[in-house]
Amino acid sequence: MKKLIFGLVMTIFLPLAATAEDNTPKVSPTANYLDAENTWQETTSIDDGEAPLEVTFRANPQNMDGHDVAYVWHFRKQGEEGDFLVRYEEETTYRFTESGSFDITLKYQISDLGIEDSTTIVVAISESHLEMPNAFSPNDDGFNDIYGAKGVNDSNASGHYKSIVSFHGYIFNRWGQKLFEWTDVSKGWDGKYNGRDVKDGVYYVLVKAKGADGREYNIRKDINLLRGYTSESTGNSTTTTE
Repeated sequence: MKKLIFGLVMTIFLPLAATAEDNTPKVSPTANYLDAENTWQETTSIDDGEAPLEVTFRANPQNMDGHDVAYVWHFRKQGEEGDFLVRYEEETTYRFTESGSFDITLKYQISDLGIEDSTTIVVAISESHLEMPNAFSPNDDGFNDIYGAKGVNDSNASGHYKSIVSFHGYIFNRWGQKLFEWTDVSKGWDGKYNGRDVKDGVYYVLVKAKGADGREYNIRKDINLLRGYTSESTGNSTTTTE
């Protein structure tokens, strides 16, 4: 009988204990950003960010009503001494334009409770990479319809562009006439000039770009425009690289 009563007491007590609210003041810092697929991410570390990358750092305070809280964000690049930036806000935004690993440390103080603590978020920005294909097929079949940096037609493609902070591309015909230019690495040429399709054949691309790691790109190469190639006739992508 005693065991039965004890078991009933524990059955009632455990759910109550599990649902008891924790009213302890605390912060849970996060990094918030749009990834390469344009999906909003909230995380405590960024392992393979691509510059330029704008990140909003949030303290996410909990149970702070009535308390005096001070926030200090310290931005430091790993391998270098000293902070390159200090911010005094609950939420702050920074745009990363260099490659490397960065420690973003939030130090907070709840003065009336005598609480001091800190949390570090690591942001790793990848080294740059840029390749330009030598062929495309702008025939509206959904494959390689746009000529641009490798990865423009397929963001998951192996070797797609990374951490390109400045970009300027030009398309010329064989007589040296400029047909198109663009400055957004995620965009490209649709194979038209003045709204009309250009003929199949060989064209030329010139690209000047710079990576977050300081690398400069000067690319000149031929482009084969091949509208006759479709996803049905080839079974795969027609864009190749040299």
